[in-house]
Amino acid sequence: MSFLQDFLDRSKQLNQTPTAQVDLACHGPNKKYKFVHQRLVIPNLSAPLYYFNFFSMIGQPNVPMLCNPDAIHTDALDTTTVICSTSPHMVGQLNHYSIKQECHFENCDFKFHERELLTGNFPEFHFVRQDDELSVDLKIRAIELITHFTQLRFSLADYWSIPCWCEGKIQYKDQLYQIEGLGSFEYARSFKFPYLPLAFLTYQIINLSQSRQIILVQVRDSFNQIIQSRIYYKDLESQQTQMLDEKVIFKVHRVYPGVTTPNGQKMYLPREFEWRCESKEGTQIRIQGQSRGDFKFGLGAGYVGSFNYQIKINGEEENGEGGYIEYIDCRPLRFQELSKEEKILSGATNPVPFLVKK
Repeated sequence: MSFLQDFLDRSKQLNQTPTAQVDLACHGPNKKYKFVHQRLVIPNLSAPLYYFNFFSMIGQPNVPMLCNPDAIHTDALDTTTVICSTSPHMVGQLNHYSIKQECHFENCDFKFHERELLTGNFPEFHFVRQDDELSVDLKIRAIELITHFTQLRFSLADYWSIPCWCEGKIQYKDQLYQIEGLGSFEYARSFKFPYLPLAFLTYQIINLSQSRQIILVQVRDSFNQIIQSRIYYKDLESQQTQMLDEKVIFKVHRVYPGVTTPNGQKMYLPREFEWRCESKEGTQIRIQGQSRGDFKFGLGAGYVGSFNYQIKINGEEENGEGGYIEYIDCRPLRFQELSKEEKILSGATNPVPFLVKK
């Protein structure tokens, strides 16, 4: 995995040289790219919504943290999974479809059965969802401030993120909410790798005052080694993004009792956690998060939810209630259950410790 990280992945260089931006791809699976993923997240919505997310996985890759075997009825390349949720209790957030029989993809238009529809071209998109539990009608305007999560050499895979302004309506059961706010629109495509041992993911996003947005990502492999640990700090007014990837530390301090997913995977979901980072240039970030407990299964092999937060950036403090979190942990339980002291004794670096389970 270090080979992929250090040689193949060009995302660090691209993020550090924004003038070298590449054209953004947006299409369905084809002969070269068998797997396509989209994500739309709007954090920091008013109660009781707190957040909105749309996440599609078109084709199911052989990656532990992204696999959902229960969704496959024909084969992995014919399987699309879609999770669409907000904070209140839901039972129908996850749906899976046959690509051949229930989906239609053309250019930047994506139709998932008769439920979800994403249409448009840069910079304007339109997302619609028709469902008795959660219906959505959103206009999306992309803002040209590109972040590269992954950019593999030889065009093997790429994964980009771009902030967007969203406005429209969300109907949860009988309640209709007019919303507008800053979100993140993302797209990924990948060659068919035989197997990638990626087992842990947390992706978090917070909207800050003064048109700022922060995205936090950590990925680990099955041996608990960090593949990527980054903070993307975006300032839309100055049109600048700062990527921090040195000494970016994520710690879980308290967890909920262990859960077993529909796929039989046992994991512990975070109740209290923090991020810490101090760059060479002097940028200091510390985030304390407290989960709302509204986790919903269906994002790959794991969950999505929301959290309260206290954030401090270079001495400036800000609090909020609408942080968005994705959390997947398919590592062996020996990594999940080690205490902080045990990890220090074992020589593990930058652990994700679980101190209290209650």
